[in-house]
Amino acid sequence: MARADEAAVLQLYRSLPPQRRREIAAASTPELRGRLVRIERELAMDRSPGAMASVLTDGREMQAPHLAKIDAAFEQVAAGKPTKLLLTMPPRHGKSRRAARWAPLWYLRRRPEHRVMIASYSSDLADDHGRWIRDAILNYGPQIGINLRTGSSAANRFDLAGTEGGAVMAGVGGGLTGKGAHLAVVDDPIKDAAEASSPTMRKRLWEWWQAVLLTRIEPGGSVILIQTRWDEDDLAGRVLADEGDRWTVIDLPALALSEDDALGRPVGTALWPERYDTDALAEIRRSVGERVWWSLYMQQPRPQDGGVWQWPWITNNRISAAQFRGVDLARVVVAVDPAGGESAVGDETGIVAAASDREGHLYVLDDRSGNRGADSWGRETCLLAIELRADAIVVESNYGGDMSRQVLHQAWQELEREQRTENMLMPAVLPVTAKHGKRLRAEPIAQLYEQGRVHHVGEWPPLEQQMVTWVAGMDSPDRMDAAVHALTQLAAPGATTTTESYADGRLHGRR
Repeated sequence: MARADEAAVLQLYRSLPPQRRREIAAASTPELRGRLVRIERELAMDRSPGAMASVLTDGREMQAPHLAKIDAAFEQVAAGKPTKLLLTMPPRHGKSRRAARWAPLWYLRRRPEHRVMIASYSSDLADDHGRWIRDAILNYGPQIGINLRTGSSAANRFDLAGTEGGAVMAGVGGGLTGKGAHLAVVDDPIKDAAEASSPTMRKRLWEWWQAVLLTRIEPGGSVILIQTRWDEDDLAGRVLADEGDRWTVIDLPALALSEDDALGRPVGTALWPERYDTDALAEIRRSVGERVWWSLYMQQPRPQDGGVWQWPWITNNRISAAQFRGVDLARVVVAVDPAGGESAVGDETGIVAAASDREGHLYVLDDRSGNRGADSWGRETCLLAIELRADAIVVESNYGGDMSRQVLHQAWQELEREQRTENMLMPAVLPVTAKHGKRLRAEPIAQLYEQGRVHHVGEWPPLEQQMVTWVAGMDSPDRMDAAVHALTQLAAPGATTTTESYADGRLHGRR
């Protein structure tokens, strides 16, 4: 076969689907098969940063679903799709090695004519990333097809041979002089808790972000910000507050917090169980404390102080489902705080169930809150009431009170037609008119927590995080409002005896 014909065949081979390529390789001569193996290595290295890392390290480089999320962002940029990505994840989960080393190396292989900027909290760390990428080009150059320009091999800046592409590294707050960037990667822009808690340092970081980094992005360029959360007002928090609707946000807590987890994990599942399983994460949580745990590991930063609730009030009085089975209940209620009311936080509908016993202790049983339309939240509320045999549904009536009651009655009637009410009478619908400010409503319930009279049955992370991060003067989130409504109803004077007057016997059999 002529060399030109052979080249054409090999080029055609690259475009074939995997199954067809395997068939051709199996039928090839040993000499041709060797060439096809080299092509397969090149195709694998083109696929993603993780795939290239695996090929070059003979499979030793760590892989995981959350690292594949980083790969996907760089694949999108390399494909010519302008990207603004904010990805948050815990420390020691491989994000810097993938996002600031392997991925930029892969990107330069795919787009050698482009320039990359890499910034970290210090110039030393940024230079470490640059030195690693430079050395990787020197070591793997023949395999990945790029080389350094002669005389351009500094750790903080280097150019590629035969093209205008290259990379520049800088510490956050430092200069980024010279040419612009088609891709900027900002990895770990905050050094430590002291820096994160300093308003001055946060202001400087934001000014550098706006005046230095963003002004260096070429038209159609991309920015990838990857960090561990430290503070509500850290760089990620500012980006979310100022232009979050223009960014793709991938939030990866150490333990999955919600059903719409970015990786599709069930609630409570570890992010990287091969390295940090739930037991290991529980030990980390005990070691670092609740504030650090929720900020650095769960990506849900909370205020340092001044919150109405405190973590120990919740964690020290938590009970398990097994412990709860022995409680003699007096009442069970489900409270609803529909979206679109007073709160502007998250625009969720709060749906929280709670119970009281005959000794005056209160129990948070379930949290079914979420972004739900009227049909959805009415049905979910009624289903929860049926499941727990609730005697009342408490609903915020400040905004559309009559409509809210109608939604609940319609949902109940629909469930009756479906024979799903288990022959229950519809719980009493108790409208709540919030005559007092949020702090006046919340503080009496917080005092009950402090006294050890409120127990969460299991863990309800989003609700608990909202409680401990809420400070008077902030809009209160709907989960927390629903919980306060439920517990206020149960804690009201005479609440444990009021329902005994139900003539229909709906409390018959209550423990």
